Amino acid sequence: MELWPGAWMVVLLLFLLLLFVLPTLWFCSPSAKYFFKMAFYNGWILFLAVLAIPVCAVRGRNVENMKILRLMLLHIKYLYGIRVEVRGAHHFPPSQPYVVVSNHQSSLDLLGMMEVLPGRCVPIAKRELLWAGSAGLACWLAGVIFIDRKRTGDAISVMSEVAQTLLTQDVRVWVFPEGTRNHNGSMLPFKRGAFHLAVQAQVPIVPIVMSSYQDFYCKKERRFTSGRCQVRVLPPVPTEGLTPDDVPALADTVRHSMLTIFREISTDGRGGGDYLKKPGGVGDARL
Repeated sequence: MELWPGAWMVVLLLFLLLLFVLPTLWFCSPSAKYFFKMAFYNGWILFLAVLAIPVCAVRGRNVENMKILRLMLLHIKYLYGIRVEVRGAHHFPPSQPYVVVSNHQSSLDLLGMMEVLPGRCVPIAKRELLWAGSAGLACWLAGVIFIDRKRTGDAISVMSEVAQTLLTQDVRVWVFPEGTRNHNGSMLPFKRGAFHLAVQAQVPIVPIVMSSYQDFYCKKERRFTSGRCQVRVLPPVPTEGLTPDDVPALADTVRHSMLTIFREISTDGRGGGDYLKKPGGVGDARL
């Protein structure tokens, strides 16, 4: 079917419009640049997942596939001009299972995670990610553990199974104990699931702190530029001999040490001190 001459003219005008409008928006509108960058970030990850799926499928669902995903994602920081600096990597226990807990600011946490991710370590993620197209399938093949946060009973059951997996298969897990992304430059109260897991398995907790993104990224302000992020690995916290009764104090102690380091390494000067003044700001932690 041939287009009538007027249709070709419309197509040409639309092409010229995009050719001039998009660059104009990119250079003149920080908000437009923010949306373009985030759209490309998410789209590129979905595309990379498509490439990773056939390679990972050779092994089937296997935690070793996380090495493939990490290799394919490491370059993204260069596309966005983000320098990731890792300190304290020597604190990772060399040859035993453990539970990593990290602060959660945005989807950009993926960059810091891939930079420092230890071997045989998989994240615990919300079940909704499983249905995120190619990314969900790639994560499943890499052994990512999915939990339904809305069904507490199921989450507890999954955590019990994970505790056994840690010990029998020499696996490490990465947990965001805040439970959701936090854009306010501080840390939300920690949910206790990761700490119950570590105590049940009697394995150490390795806290990891990513500095604030406020100098180069702010969702509220629609701002996304280049910048620097520091990832600090803290000394492991032992759990040998602890019981479920010790979990609340353990969670609070780890959160306090992480928040102290977060304030120290963040460059925006905010630190989130106001949040700690709110009732329940430190200890209101549940599974």
